Amino acid sequence: MKGMTSVSDTAGKPPVSLVLGIETSCDETAAAVVKDGRKTISSVVSSQIKLHEDFGGVVPEIASRSHLESVIYVVKKALLEAGLDDTGSGVDAVAVTNGPGLIGALLVGLSTAKALAMAWGKPFIAVNHLEGHLYAALLENEDFAMPAIVELVSGGHTLIIFMETLGKYHIIGSTVDDAAGEAFDKVARFLGLGYPGGPAIERIAALGDESAVGFPQPMLNQGLNLSFSGLKTAVVNFYKQNPDFSIPDIAASFQRCAVNVLVSKAAAAVKETGAKSICLAGGVAANSLLRAETEAAAKTLGVSCYLPSRAMCTDNAAMIAAAGFHRLQADGESSLAVGAAANLRL
Repeated sequence: MKGMTSVSDTAGKPPVSLVLGIETSCDETAAAVVKDGRKTISSVVSSQIKLHEDFGGVVPEIASRSHLESVIYVVKKALLEAGLDDTGSGVDAVAVTNGPGLIGALLVGLSTAKALAMAWGKPFIAVNHLEGHLYAALLENEDFAMPAIVELVSGGHTLIIFMETLGKYHIIGSTVDDAAGEAFDKVARFLGLGYPGGPAIERIAALGDESAVGFPQPMLNQGLNLSFSGLKTAVVNFYKQNPDFSIPDIAASFQRCAVNVLVSKAAAAVKETGAKSICLAGGVAANSLLRAETEAAAKTLGVSCYLPSRAMCTDNAAMIAAAGFHRLQADGESSLAVGAAANLRL
């Protein structure tokens, strides 16, 4: 990463302090104001779960329309809670997710952020949603030991990232098929547990016996890549063959296997890289068993462990504002010509 000089040193502009972040990559309409890339002043999230739960997953068209209806209200509320008005007088820059995500949903946030940046005459910063997740824990931990292993686990991605320093990352492991969160959602849907799948699995697993079924733990001792498709298929096949089997036991056994794989891979990455800490990120990082087992593994390894609050695990704009602050310091503002990129890579 380039030296952390202020924008005033590099572009003749006043130093940036307050960044407005906007996030609309999937089914959360979010806005936040963050100070100096570290302190969350306000964070507002409007969830669409109720709109999508009858479909068992996110419907892109519905998501985009909901963002259109909510984004201005959410931005104004975030500004108000930060003690600012909607003239942009107290905002120093505007950051927004430009990918990856649902293309229609991304365009809503991107268009809003560009319009505000132009109207207010403020710097505009396009942020990679995945990079945003890497900053979630930093917002709540001032002393963040690096280099770190960040395990980013969500419905769309499962990545093991070696964070050498702010802005300098190496993907050293990833899923070769389904993301972990996707497997949770699909298993929950098949078992009739509802949407979103992660919380549904966790709730019913608390009533079950995690040793009841010996599901496979794919690629457990095979490098740093991961696989969840086989585990998901094993659950489906088992239930088809044993329709009267306890669903809590199936859910608990599935959750245990998924968590074992995730924690094992994170621990192996620490040993391989010599990282000083483990950090979780993404929606699945809210899972209680994963959090507890990751903390235990970090203690055994003698490294620090950073777990973002559950509010920071899900999609939010505070992490986008934080990433935008540091990206602006390093690279300057983005072009207003930047577009939405549904498959943007870290």
